[in-house]
Amino acid sequence: MDAELEKLVESGKLTARAADQLEKLRPGTFCLHKSWGFGRVAEWNLLLNQILIDFPGKKAHGMQLTYAADNLTVIPPEHFLAKKANDLKSIRELVKKDPTAVMRNVLESLGGSATVTQISQLMLGDIFTEPEWKRWWDSTKKLLNKEGYFLIPTKKSEPIQLRGEKVSRPNELITFFDHARQPKEQAAALDQIIKFHHEFDKPETQLQPIVNTIEEAAARNQRLNPALVFELVMARDDLIERCPQLKTTNSNLTLNRLIAEEETRLITILPKLPASKERRVLAALPASLGPGWTVRGLQLMQSNHARAVLQIPRVFAEAGMQGELRAFLHRGIREHSVTSEALVWLCKEREGEWRELITPDLLGAILSALERDQHNENSRGSKLRDLLLDDRELIPDMFAGAEPSVARDAMRRLMLTPVFDELTKRSLLARIIKLYPELESVITGEQKEEKSAALVVSWSSLDKRKAEYEELVNKKIPENSKEIGVARSYGDLRENFEFKAAKEMQAVLMRRKSELEAALHNARGTAFESPDTSQVSIGTIVTLRDSDSGKEEVYTVLGAWDGDPERGIISYQTAIGQALLGHKIGEVVTLTNDNDTRRFAILSISPAPVDVTAPDPSLTEVPAEPVAAE
Repeated sequence: MDAELEKLVESGKLTARAADQLEKLRPGTFCLHKSWGFGRVAEWNLLLNQILIDFPGKKAHGMQLTYAADNLTVIPPEHFLAKKANDLKSIRELVKKDPTAVMRNVLESLGGSATVTQISQLMLGDIFTEPEWKRWWDSTKKLLNKEGYFLIPTKKSEPIQLRGEKVSRPNELITFFDHARQPKEQAAALDQIIKFHHEFDKPETQLQPIVNTIEEAAARNQRLNPALVFELVMARDDLIERCPQLKTTNSNLTLNRLIAEEETRLITILPKLPASKERRVLAALPASLGPGWTVRGLQLMQSNHARAVLQIPRVFAEAGMQGELRAFLHRGIREHSVTSEALVWLCKEREGEWRELITPDLLGAILSALERDQHNENSRGSKLRDLLLDDRELIPDMFAGAEPSVARDAMRRLMLTPVFDELTKRSLLARIIKLYPELESVITGEQKEEKSAALVVSWSSLDKRKAEYEELVNKKIPENSKEIGVARSYGDLRENFEFKAAKEMQAVLMRRKSELEAALHNARGTAFESPDTSQVSIGTIVTLRDSDSGKEEVYTVLGAWDGDPERGIISYQTAIGQALLGHKIGEVVTLTNDNDTRRFAILSISPAPVDVTAPDPSLTEVPAEPVAAE
């Protein structure tokens, strides 16, 4: 021991343990402090009871002897930090020539294991920039996997470990699979085995037991964990495809058969699969389910699972079934039944083959979807809401070429929705007004809106609307009021979800009440008795002949709320109804339907069956006079 240190110990100014530690911290020695980091002992000054340390951020930093003995860790010359400080140029050359030797030195310096983050902290700055480090680590990691002396975990947060003995990667992967207990661990082990299948020199003996284990686990878990079974079966197929020496022990356990057996549960299984495996399942639907696969495909299109909604149209396209999907979406838009995820997809894909679906009706479908999503806490409707607000070309694309009357109706619908505040509504309305400046009065109130025209309706359809209104007023609204009262009793309205949901439903119900009141006020019931058959009028049956094909078609023109296209019953307010009204036998009319324009000759006009529903005595019947197209 240094003589001066011995004197300090004898005088009681320093303990023997501290003196032994300071003996190791002679000038020139590298050390590590938990706060100051890496440094080098510059000199001792025992008379002043201190030693001086050169840290990167501060030179000649003084420390009392006892504090230094307790808080400084000696860094041996073979430590990576010491080598870097002594000869940085050699380290820079070594990371290029022998990266595995560098990693061995780093791990030995850090006690045999370290996370990628800890390793990068030693490398960044004086050896690598951030991009250089990422490139170096990606290539070095592959070398370490081949070495056998390094255990590279699948999770980035877990430490890399230096082994005492070499372990082959195939043996390591088999061990990892055998020890896996959780489904995710098994799937991860299988992915690694498939990735490095070429390193197994005897796959028939090394990997056949794994195939057997996979199939046993699949048969055991199908009822309780079908998503895991899908993953296992696809992994088994991938492994057998890459290693033809392997054989299945269960020929009935196929992906196609599994899809068929789990058809009704696919909507809950798919979200649990990785994206790549989900795509494989969806692509296999036609082969697995036969001609009826489109029914299930359309059901999945109606799910709120974004990945499935993105993939399903590709499956329909590959099967040549875009027309069926287009008809499904067209019907869903008209009926306001399309989900938020499907609407988001459609709006983003509108510049392609789906452009014909981008019409004013789409705005109504979007608003209905957003209103439904208000009461569904698991909904992803915010994506649709953000898209409508952020994509400033979406509304102009919907209304391109639309009649002002259609835009006016859309504006009124938008003004009634409870999903937007007034400022947001005005922002969206402004996009429509930019296309139709004459409609500014709809929101400014500067001009008196024209009086709504009377609606000619059948007594039966009028009774249905009245029944809906009475149920709304006498049952649904009172029940909602009770729900609001109960929810209010829970207290703290700011965090009261039940109260918020009940209030939002109240807004929907009151809006529907206003719509029904306006419709019933303008409605005029009729039984369609004694219609004018000298021309097409409300309450007549019209027989037409296609001028090109000679095919005959029959339409029954009835009231505003009547319509059954499959039976040829149409409202006089439809495009076909308006085109026919007022024309006589022998005249030729032009009808447009689904972008198809054809010419028809009117062969006959006859009275429609009388509506046998008894008229409501509180309403006055009006004759079914023709209503000309605007």
